[in-house]
Order: sequence, then C-alpha cells, then structure tokens
Amino acid sequence: MEVAETIQSVRSQVKAAREKGKKIGFVPTMGALHVGHISLIEAAVNQTGFVIVSIFVNPTQFGPGEDLEKYPRPIKADLEICRNTDVNVVFAPTREQMYPQENLTWVTVEKLTEPLCGRFRPGHFRGVTTVCAKLFNIVQPDIAFFGQKDAQQAIVIKRMVADLNMPLQIVVCPTVRETDGLAVSSRNKYLSPQQRKDATIIYKSLLKCQELIETGLTDPNEIVAKVREVLQSVPSVQIEYVSIVDAETLQNIDKIASNILAAIAVRIGSTRLIDNILLDTG
Repeated sequence: MEVAETIQSVRSQVKAAREKGKKIGFVPTMGALHVGHISLIEAAVNQTGFVIVSIFVNPTQFGPGEDLEKYPRPIKADLEICRNTDVNVVFAPTREQMYPQENLTWVTVEKLTEPLCGRFRPGHFRGVTTVCAKLFNIVQPDIAFFGQKDAQQAIVIKRMVADLNMPLQIVVCPTVRETDGLAVSSRNKYLSPQQRKDATIIYKSLLKCQELIETGLTDPNEIVAKVREVLQSVPSVQIEYVSIVDAETLQNIDKIASNILAAIAVRIGSTRLIDNILLDTG
C-alpha cells in the first residue's frame, strides 16, 4: 500500500493503474475509520481493481463552533485499517495541498441542500460538494462509494455528478449499525457511556416510523409527531429535526406514497448525530 501526500503523487499512481487496465475505486473519508468505512472499502475492492481511500478532514464543510479542531485524527490506526483491507493507495493531503490559496471557486447544488441538515448547517454542503469535486478531479475514479447514513450527502453528490457530467458512478452502500441499532459514526466516540446508551433511541424511533407506515398510517405530520414522542422519552436527546421527505427530491410530502426517506438529527450533549431509513411504500 502506498501513502500519497501530494496531488502529483496520487495522479501518478492512478495513471500507472490505468495503464494496467485497472478500474479505479474511490472511498473519500475524513479518517477516524470504522466498520462503516470498511464496508465501503470492501465494496470498492469487490467492484474495482485498484482502490484509493482519501483521508482529509475538510475544513470548508465545518461551520463556526463545530468540531473541526477536535475531530478525531488517528492516522496510524487508519493506515493500518487500509493495509488490512487491501487498499492500494491512501491519499492523505495536507490542508495546504488541497487549498493552497484562498478558495474562490465553489460548487453549489441548489434545492437538495436546503432541507434537513441544510437548515442547521449553512455552508456545509457547499464545502462537501466542493471538496468532492476537487477529489474527483484529482483521483479521477470510475466509481466512488458513499454510505446511506449520510443520505442527503449521497443524494447531493449524485446530483452534482449528473449535472456536471462527471465521468464516474456513485455507489451508495447500506448503513452499518451496532448490534443495538446505533448507526456507526466517527462522532460516536464523543459520547459518554450513558449518552451512548441514550443514542439507541434514534434507531428505535425510525423503526417506530416504519411500523406506523406499515400499519397504514399515511399522514406524515401524524407520523412525525409520534416519532418525536419516542425521541422525547429520553431526556438527554435534543431534537434538531424529524422529517419524512421524498427520497429523490428531499421535499416534504403531503401523503405517504412511493419512496420516502425518514431522517432524524439530534444532539446528545454536544454531539450531533444523524440517521435515516429508506422506505418503499409502493
């Protein structure tokens, strides 16, 4: 496994792989790798012949007062995980490598970035789309792999790739969960043991949403109210949003029909957690 710290270096690795007829798989990450990331890497290994993982804590997707400085950066452990999962190249650039001067060019996806997390994290998705566009230009992968846990991010990236005619495929892999249902996340490390226990209510509330829909309830507002009741049963949980939206447009719906995304964001202490489920209601 090679560790590339410069754009020139990773491009050289990609060029050599392409000359050997390899299909390039790419997993963009901010490090602090866990079993969710490993599932993306395994998908990339299975579907391509040459896998690149980027590790870069992107400053432009963090807002004022967010956890940029304390975001975990266990680079040695991350590199060991990559070695053990047959990654070919880790691209680990510095901030200066990715943003050598004041950034004046931004990629903005409209409408899809306005609801859900967009209401609470202004500028976040502009940072995500811009850094992904930069990484796609640098690595030039055939397939890039994202996780369903970050559903809005995946939908936004897919639309950016389509709208800008980028020559790659986006594959979205299922959310990986702990045995108690909590979605695996790098930010779970911030939780105390009691907060970690309290956080299991997030997935339980999503299962309640699924149960209500399966029993025939079709009013999204009524379902959201009942899901909020489940979340509010744990005092430490501060609800940011509970939304049921169209799974493609992310717009609110008047009635449960077709494919929907049920999405939740909460804070437990100072830690912000998100989760979601996709439901095909026919």
